[in-house]
Amino acid sequence: MSSLHPTGVYSAALTSLDEGLNPDLPVFVEHAKRLLAQGCDGIALLGTTGEANSFSTDERKAILEAAVQGGIEPARLLPGTGVVAIPETVALTKHALSLGVNTVVMLPPFYYKAPSEAGVIAAYSEIVERIGDSNLRVVLYHIPQMSAVPVTAPIIEALLKRYPGTFTGIKDSAGDFANMEMLVDRFPGFAVLAGADPLLLPLMRKGGAGCITATSNLVAADLAFIYRHANDPARAAEVEAAQARVVAKRNQASRFAQMASLKVLLAKETGHQGWTRLRPPLVPLTTEESAQLLAA
Repeated sequence: MSSLHPTGVYSAALTSLDEGLNPDLPVFVEHAKRLLAQGCDGIALLGTTGEANSFSTDERKAILEAAVQGGIEPARLLPGTGVVAIPETVALTKHALSLGVNTVVMLPPFYYKAPSEAGVIAAYSEIVERIGDSNLRVVLYHIPQMSAVPVTAPIIEALLKRYPGTFTGIKDSAGDFANMEMLVDRFPGFAVLAGADPLLLPLMRKGGAGCITATSNLVAADLAFIYRHANDPARAAEVEAAQARVVAKRNQASRFAQMASLKVLLAKETGHQGWTRLRPPLVPLTTEESAQLLAA
């Protein structure tokens, strides 16, 4: 990742839970380090895949602190800090900055549905003003199927004009490749990151910056290879083979509930059955579903 714009493969890391359904910090840090060793450029912790909105402010701070104290370079961490209430988003972001983590992924406030574009711009502006730190770098988070608050091109345009250098990229998890292409063309130098694993390759070939994806918890090495060689004709066959493995794993993990499926697959890969736990309202796969998933 450059000092200004996030580029590369970032894992939307799963969060491990202990028997009390609290964050299992040592297991999480071990997992994050393994992902980096497998080729990830960074860890996008505390996002949708990480069950972030099921955790309190204190729990989120503890998870990020554990990652930094565990020896992961702050520059390689992209924590999600956007929550419903602006003061809590400010507090989480200031906490990240205090740890040397300058780049955060930020949802817009998402409880009130269909806010005006002016309202979303006002919310992000209020957050930036309250933080008041020139080191802050924000990756916007566009996931309207979950948030019901799209981050549109006019919003991006307004924020780039109002706060040059602060808003450096977007994670586009809507699955609309045409929207990603439009953003790449409309905002040169603005990092467009795919939120779906299979879209990394076509996005790289259109000038995209990389990805922040869920299946990277299982196929980090393949995604890293695709990122590094997407436009190398000499490695085209290897890239296509890696892409096929990524797509296959993504499809496997999407047969049942995705987060629960990813956790079952990670538990199998690591041998640590604690990975299968989720905090309600998310629930683990049934025994039958797990068996079908692992047999696929």
